[in-house]
Amino acid sequence: MQAKGTLNTFKNFGFSLQSISKSYFSHSTFYAKNLSVELSKNKKTKPAYDNTLKFGVATTDHIMLADYDQQNGWEDPKIIPYAPFQIDPCNATLHYAIECFEGMKAFYGVDGQIRLFRPEKNMERMRSSMRRLNLPDFEGNELLACIKELIKVDKDWMPKEEGFSMYIRPTGMSMTNLLGVRASDKARVFTVLSPVGPYFSDGFKPLKIYAEKRNVRAFPGGVGHYKLGSNYGPTIAVSTEVEKKGYHQVLWLTDDKITEIGASNFCFLWYNEDGEKEFVTAPLDGLVLPGVTRDSVLTLAREKNQFKVSERHTTIHEFVKALKEKRVIEAFGCGTAVTVGPLHCLHYDGKDYEIPINKELNAGEFTKELSENLKNIMYGRTKHQWSVPIDDPSIRIETEPTAHASL
Repeated sequence: MQAKGTLNTFKNFGFSLQSISKSYFSHSTFYAKNLSVELSKNKKTKPAYDNTLKFGVATTDHIMLADYDQQNGWEDPKIIPYAPFQIDPCNATLHYAIECFEGMKAFYGVDGQIRLFRPEKNMERMRSSMRRLNLPDFEGNELLACIKELIKVDKDWMPKEEGFSMYIRPTGMSMTNLLGVRASDKARVFTVLSPVGPYFSDGFKPLKIYAEKRNVRAFPGGVGHYKLGSNYGPTIAVSTEVEKKGYHQVLWLTDDKITEIGASNFCFLWYNEDGEKEFVTAPLDGLVLPGVTRDSVLTLAREKNQFKVSERHTTIHEFVKALKEKRVIEAFGCGTAVTVGPLHCLHYDGKDYEIPINKELNAGEFTKELSENLKNIMYGRTKHQWSVPIDDPSIRIETEPTAHASL
């Protein structure tokens, strides 16, 4: 039984626990078997698939979407010609950033099959983000099946060149058109496709990073571990200033703890103060995103079984001290866009510190090994359960009960 004082508190903010509960528990899901397809009659001009192809600029001919309203649940999903949305000026996403998204890729494999990389992890994470925003849940298997069909419809846009891929952006947003901070009674899930080139257009290149002392990306008790648009917009001004200073990415700190680099997870290999060779990345305690590439890197590092692997906090002071003492072996960022990106310079508190790399590889040796191993899996050269052909119906996602997010 809920305490009366708590109920009154929620009512004072313009909504009730009953409205939240209804938003969560009266939903059903959309089903891929009911997916309709309307083909575009006006095909776009495809870009050149070369080093001029910029991230996120080109989009394919079609979009997949499904709408929800609290009274009727999910409508049937549909694939329609790509076109702008019409948004009401009072739309809650515009005012309160009730939006989340995923980033994933499809690869044209060496065997001619189009493959996804661990797509079930993206579906799980998107459902988690949706729940945190009090947006309606859905079955991850159903969205994944709809995304596969979208890729098939626009398969002639699929890059076949090594290093190129199809970026996939599933997105969830509120479609409630009322002012006032309240649970959304209408929502939309949609997915767009964008062919993209290699992150490093002219070859593997190590990056310079700038440790930011004043601004933070995430904080304890916040939402840094969800993939919400509101986590990214506020970082742009800081990133822009860092780029003007000649650095590629921001190294984000929270209470001096190293968290993420840009929009990627930060990892490094070093000899710790006990003399152990150790691979380290920040733990999943709410400050960093549970990256799919991060999880993959940790798995491969543990399988290597040649050094200690830790998910723990490290302060910027500990890392700089290790750089001064020549104990850092290598460092990199990892994420969907970059896969694995080597680092060779850290700026902190007015001074640049060199991060070791193998100059012949333009990366650390383990960084290069990880990059090659992941690419081999993604493009099907190495047979692995993480690489999922879009025609493979066997992939299933564990369905967790719909429940309130931890607040």
